[in-house]
Amino acid sequence: MNDKDVWTKALENIKNIVDPLSYETWFKSIEFIDIKDSELRLVVPILFYKTHIEKNYKDIILEQLNNLLTTPVDNIVYILKDNLNEFLKEEENEKKNNNFDNPIFEDNSQTKYDNYKSNLNPNYTFDTFVVGESNKFAQAAALAVGENPGTMYNPLFIYGNSGLGKTHLMHAIGNYIMQKKKLKVLYVTSEQFVEDFIGLSRKNGKNNLDYMEIFKNKYRNIDVLMIDDIQLLDGASGSQRELFHTFNNLYNDSKQIIVSSDRSPEDLKVLEDRLRTRFSWGLQVDISPPDIKLKVAIIKRKINNEKIAIGDDIVNFIAANVGNDVRHLEGSITRLVAYSVIMGVDNITVDFAKEALKDIIKKQVTDQNNIRRIQKSVANFYKISFEDIKSKKRIPSLAIPRQVAMYLCRELTDEPFERIGLEFGGKNHATVIHACNKIATELQNNKDLKDAIYDIEKDLT
Repeated sequence: MNDKDVWTKALENIKNIVDPLSYETWFKSIEFIDIKDSELRLVVPILFYKTHIEKNYKDIILEQLNNLLTTPVDNIVYILKDNLNEFLKEEENEKKNNNFDNPIFEDNSQTKYDNYKSNLNPNYTFDTFVVGESNKFAQAAALAVGENPGTMYNPLFIYGNSGLGKTHLMHAIGNYIMQKKKLKVLYVTSEQFVEDFIGLSRKNGKNNLDYMEIFKNKYRNIDVLMIDDIQLLDGASGSQRELFHTFNNLYNDSKQIIVSSDRSPEDLKVLEDRLRTRFSWGLQVDISPPDIKLKVAIIKRKINNEKIAIGDDIVNFIAANVGNDVRHLEGSITRLVAYSVIMGVDNITVDFAKEALKDIIKKQVTDQNNIRRIQKSVANFYKISFEDIKSKKRIPSLAIPRQVAMYLCRELTDEPFERIGLEFGGKNHATVIHACNKIATELQNNKDLKDAIYDIEKDLT
């Protein structure tokens, strides 16, 4: 059988395995291109198909194909139908480089490194970052660093709540530097940094220092180091110590350092003072939640990328009801498209969108109640400052508001007692438990307290 016949036969077998509705929804619209270099190449109608098939059916597809092939296939490449002609044309032009997936990593003597991987996502660029009032300064600072790595704003510290675009900006800087400056960039999460430090140590033994050379070669023989979610280094004292030395080495060699966190350096109580001090040396930029105008722009960008038609009334509904997290905004479009495909609905109305997104909208009401937001709401209610309520000050007038805030943090978030205490001036978990129990007891007989908490919860929702 030729490759086309193999694919046809594999589809027949898949049809007998998966649910009939799933087969009709996801497989009937796929077009076969070829099998090349151990890769199956398929055409899908929109990006959502690629995401769903990769997550749910990749293993089934590969298993059925490999049952029929003598040379196994180990990967699937998806091409959007609207991009197929351009894709094939680019592939023909780049046969010599064999590099159509990621033009950033060209085989160039200036950018080729043995056993080197930047971990960058090529889809996260400045061109794909939607700019608005809330992130304009952060985007401008990021571009400035990309144009002058190691000489301006070093280190660059980007902070803000989850899902506002910090990671996107970091990848955009890295991709820009690799493409324009031909420099060596490494992006890692704080978890990866810790895993590398601890994993290499265990692998090579406590008395073997070879692992440190491997570690140092990875993290110091570069031009740009980016570490995402630095707040997750909590408790990793050995890794914090090594990051301190790595920071000093890179900084002294005028290498660019970029860090992201969900809070400012001053609020990173989980890190050693000497690290927090160094993160304050350069430029700190925060990304605020997007306003309605920016949320609309983000949703429309997602719609354009997916090549789907959704009316402005739907866009405005999503922008007004699906919170501030960019991932949630984009995910709502994915959910809406999937729901319309499965339900067989072509004309998407606001009422249909409400039904499709009801779980996401309900979840947003809970998810948006993070510790900081609760602290601010309680501080506003009791007419005290946000800084006071989360400080170590032992002032009688702060006792009740602080206990109320701790109680609400426990009731309205999934955060543990230890994390809540950390956000209230470093209180231990026993103090938080005492505060929660005291407020819970008071609520049984104290009508004024009950009314106060009702008003605060109403404000939060």
